[in-house]
Amino acid sequence: MNNVALITGINGQDGSYLAEFLLEKGYEVHGLVRRHSISVTSRIDHLIHSPYNNVKFFLHYADTTDSSGLMRLMAEIKPTEVYNLAAQSHVGISFEVPEYTADATGMSTLKLLEAIRINGGPCRFYQASTSELFGGLPETAPQSEKTPFYPKSPYGVAKLYSYWITVNYRESYNMFTCNGILFNHESPRRGENFVTRKITLAIANILAGKQEKLSLGNMNAKRDWGFAGDYVEGMWLMLQQDKPGDYVLSTNETHTVREFVEAAFQEVGITVRWEGTGVNEKGYDSQTGRLLVDVNPEFYRPAEVEFLWGDCSKAEKELNWKRKVDFKGLVAMMMDADMQAVVGVGCEEFKNRK
Repeated sequence: MNNVALITGINGQDGSYLAEFLLEKGYEVHGLVRRHSISVTSRIDHLIHSPYNNVKFFLHYADTTDSSGLMRLMAEIKPTEVYNLAAQSHVGISFEVPEYTADATGMSTLKLLEAIRINGGPCRFYQASTSELFGGLPETAPQSEKTPFYPKSPYGVAKLYSYWITVNYRESYNMFTCNGILFNHESPRRGENFVTRKITLAIANILAGKQEKLSLGNMNAKRDWGFAGDYVEGMWLMLQQDKPGDYVLSTNETHTVREFVEAAFQEVGITVRWEGTGVNEKGYDSQTGRLLVDVNPEFYRPAEVEFLWGDCSKAEKELNWKRKVDFKGLVAMMMDADMQAVVGVGCEEFKNRK
């Protein structure tokens, strides 16, 4: 049987890495994208315009909120694996558009599962779940598959529905459905409105003279940050098992936003000196005294998730999965990419010029 994958959200960070991963394994890959007035395929253009004739990569215009479109695609493509990565995935924005988030992130999962069930066939389903399900209560850390859920945002609540409807279809219809509870995973392809990419891009812009300083929200928030390219392998591994299940993917360590800022500036040879606390906290270049970082209360969430720290021992044991890129390597990768794009040189060359 040929391996045929359908990826929703293929033009996002995870979708692009997953498409590359599956194509390298010889899959026929189909991606679902929404039609926009401008191109939104920058992360996968290198696959669309691949010079290799044997690459089987196809895009379909559809929307995960449209049941009829999903039914039609399932009948046409007949995928053996479906990876549901599409969502309104920004936590902060979910407070501004809660109804849309519920539909695009929650109900869309049900519609996709129904399309798979009605069309029949041996199709395995991966649901992109999230560490935001846990709500970041310090007393629950490290968080595993057995940790109680307590989401603190419309995004987290919508993902909670997706999680349980995925479990329900597995138990009710004997479908092979899996939830991947992924902790924060980043890359140079991360959207610019996510805090890690906001940090690395801002630093590059500051050094290029295009931005005065970096403004952030809760500097004490702790996250378990990994590399997205490592995590897509874990998604695939879940669907290769004999029995379906739910798995946490993480790095088993946690860092504050402040630590990410410090590590990113270190990549370009700058040590940050901190003064003040809370909304009065500021970060200065320890050599020149220049203000580099401040705190803006507007970037605080209505309900903060303070502490996320994953325990992926189940995935390590049952899937034989383990992240390859560590925290320092991740920061270095992201900083170098933004320095190349904005300044025109990588971090090492920039430091050598100083």
